[in-house]
Amino acid sequence: MTIGSLNPAKEKKSRKSKQVVVDEKSPLLPTKHEEDGGFDEFNGASFSGAVFNLSTTIVGAGIMSLPATMKVLGLILGIAVIIFMAFLTEASIEFLLRFSRASKSVSYGGLMGDAYGKYGRMLIQLCVLVNNIGVLIVYMIIIGDVLSGTTSDGIHHAGVLEAWFGVQWWNARFVVLLITTVAVFAPLASLKRIDSLKYTSALSVALAVVFLVILVGITLFKLINGTVIMPRLLPNVTDLTSFFNLFTVVPVLVTAYICHYNVHSIENELEDSTQIKSVVRTSLTLCSSVYVMTSLFGFLLFGDETLDDVLANFSTDLGIPFGSLLNDAVRVSYAAHLMLVFPIVFFPLRLNLDGLLFPSARPLSSDNLRFASLSTGLIAVVFLGANFIPSIWDAFQFTGATAAVCIGFILPAAITLRDRYTIATKRDKVLSIFMIVLAVFSNLVAIYSDAYALFKKGPSHRE
Repeated sequence: MTIGSLNPAKEKKSRKSKQVVVDEKSPLLPTKHEEDGGFDEFNGASFSGAVFNLSTTIVGAGIMSLPATMKVLGLILGIAVIIFMAFLTEASIEFLLRFSRASKSVSYGGLMGDAYGKYGRMLIQLCVLVNNIGVLIVYMIIIGDVLSGTTSDGIHHAGVLEAWFGVQWWNARFVVLLITTVAVFAPLASLKRIDSLKYTSALSVALAVVFLVILVGITLFKLINGTVIMPRLLPNVTDLTSFFNLFTVVPVLVTAYICHYNVHSIENELEDSTQIKSVVRTSLTLCSSVYVMTSLFGFLLFGDETLDDVLANFSTDLGIPFGSLLNDAVRVSYAAHLMLVFPIVFFPLRLNLDGLLFPSARPLSSDNLRFASLSTGLIAVVFLGANFIPSIWDAFQFTGATAAVCIGFILPAAITLRDRYTIATKRDKVLSIFMIVLAVFSNLVAIYSDAYALFKKGPSHRE
């Protein structure tokens, strides 16, 4: 939806005044008003397109870890924390948007540069690189596991293609990932505007809903048949260790909601940039609803047998009619969902790497050689990582989740506490301190817990 009553001249003037910040401080593509030579037919992104793109940024692999958080927190506290994290995420994004307007910055990197100088800008760029490369490698590994299968502890779990067609050279893991990279990832990653991904983002959200509908249907069927055991409603806290264990879910939830690195890019392309707050609220409402439903019905269905990645539970016999068909539908829809999420996460990764390597170069969209080189190099790194790293879930918790809490909570709060333009209220500063304390404490606890589990070579703390 667009609003035609806004003053176009005023809007254009406002965006042009930010152009210096784009060139000097931020790893961003030019906004629609600056691209007179290449995209003058582009009149701005729609409200719905922006919602789909931001929602796709949010809903990624994190959705599959949320039912496992119910094992730690219990059903009531777990759902309450998911909703609370949505509100906390909205508050942190509001900090970014408010201070971006005050500083006339049009990117997260530009805002950090305004608040903390060159090293602040480099810090957020590095955080995005660590987080997004880790996320994309995880996506590709999961796609390979789903389509081609995986072997764990000497046990081979057949992939969908292997189950359908048997073992063939063309459904081997390397070949499947190569075909997916060339046929899906490369074409979508070559698009220069994030709004160009609005249709694939809409399809991605639809596939996430398909997964949810199947999950709800299976759970309701088993509830009616009386084969679902009532899950634990509250956490089981018996000592200090079990209390600290509650905080280990925070990095998972932060990672599930992380979208901050794409907010500015989406705002820059909106026909009416004042709609960005409504876009954020709508996306968070949509995604938190999907998260609550997935967590609720996933935990109801599998109970204490819920695995860290609930998708793995769908490789077993569900004990229902057409169970094998529904298992395949769930896994295929989720793999397709991740394929369409890939370019949305890749977009800010390329921009931030460009800003880190070429901070004073002309806009990336106007340099085809630089654009193609960065895109090819990053896709190659992700492809090689997915093929030569057998399992990176533990490494992802150490790196990706740490970078995610910096992007989502610590850095927005640090910008607010810096308060260069004296626009932060006392409530803002108290909330910022709370964000930092929660992020740092929970992350230290999570890292310690995972390190302890690895050292003891025992099961993960959520299993």
